[in-house]
Amino acid sequence: MLQEFVDVLIIGAGPSGCVSASFLHKNGIKVKVVEKTKFPRLVVGESLIPRVMDHFEEAELFDSLNAMNFEKKLGARFIRNEEVCVFDFSKKHGNGWDWTWQVPRADFDNTMAQEIIKKGIDLEFESEVAAISFNGKKSITIVKESNGSLKEVHANFVIDSSGYGRVLPRLLDLDTPSQLAPHSAIFTHVEDINRPEGEEGTLISFDILETEVWLWVIPFSNGKTSLGVVGPTEFINNLSKDNNTTEALNKAISRSDHYIKRFGNVPFSFEPIKLENYSRSVKQMYGDGFALTGNSSEFLDPVFSSGVAFATESGILAAKLYLKESQGTTVDWETEFTGYMKNGINVFSTYVKEWYTGNLQTLFFHQPENPEVKEKICAVLAGYVWDQTNPFVKKHNNIVKNMAHVINMAKAIEKNKEV
Repeated sequence: MLQEFVDVLIIGAGPSGCVSASFLHKNGIKVKVVEKTKFPRLVVGESLIPRVMDHFEEAELFDSLNAMNFEKKLGARFIRNEEVCVFDFSKKHGNGWDWTWQVPRADFDNTMAQEIIKKGIDLEFESEVAAISFNGKKSITIVKESNGSLKEVHANFVIDSSGYGRVLPRLLDLDTPSQLAPHSAIFTHVEDINRPEGEEGTLISFDILETEVWLWVIPFSNGKTSLGVVGPTEFINNLSKDNNTTEALNKAISRSDHYIKRFGNVPFSFEPIKLENYSRSVKQMYGDGFALTGNSSEFLDPVFSSGVAFATESGILAAKLYLKESQGTTVDWETEFTGYMKNGINVFSTYVKEWYTGNLQTLFFHQPENPEVKEKICAVLAGYVWDQTNPFVKKHNNIVKNMAHVINMAKAIEKNKEV
């Protein structure tokens, strides 16, 4: 059997894998990336948040992505009937990027993959991990190539960035149930033939149909727009009796007063794809000789577009810690990797949970707006969830719930006065 020897094997060529590979390569580490699919390929996760821009810069991928002229995302809009809440990333607590992109992931991921190939990184498409064994921190991975032949890849470390493929969690029995309630999504793309001129035509929006049900609208610079509906799995399943995703998504769009005219009669570019019970978690995020990054470890919920940000955050962090370890410095993976990532994941998890309880929506749509509160929440939505100077990060467990309670109590008192 053919044998290859590398410092680091990276499984998956999505954003997490490419950021890891590019960072390690520029620091002199011999890297091999194996990707099960052939690019370009369709994948969800098209709305980014500003924190990812730090990672693309550090991994020297920003310039190639910027040259693609993807739609700039300057903030996000949340709609609930006649109520509207707009977050502007330039008006947030603390430092950090004020913008990011809205991207067709097929083009976005392929741009990064081709860029790391240009850098001289060995990226092998249509190659699937069939098995893996560890001897201490060293590993031997059996890779099945597109022609069916098998080979051994010997590595000092493995970074699993396989996303929903979840290669190591599956092979090493690391999966565990998510603590988030089961939600599902259905999405597609359309030629946005009714797109309005100006900001309205480019603004990413979340239209709340019910407290736990919302429609996403993500315009791209290529004239297409991503449409998706998210809700409790039971609700999503009941949109169509025979699991017809086209019927289900059309039914969701028909309930949107804001978007029915724009998208009601527009044909879908492809049969809508259903993602059922998408939240994921693992028993551990690392082990001797490996680290799990991106959706291979944790995936929360698409409501605040955190998926790619956590993927690249964990990807570049795993790369940095391996580099540090390879240079002879002791790494405390529990603290420096799991502990760090869990801190950010826990903050975002709170916001996801409080979105679905309705408490966060109470803060979003409260009038008159409190600019200071909004700036601090905006920083969280931008992905800066490790900034302990932000009380909406530091006190995330209680602050949203407590403020919503105060607002609701005040509304109840005012209503009683009117009676």
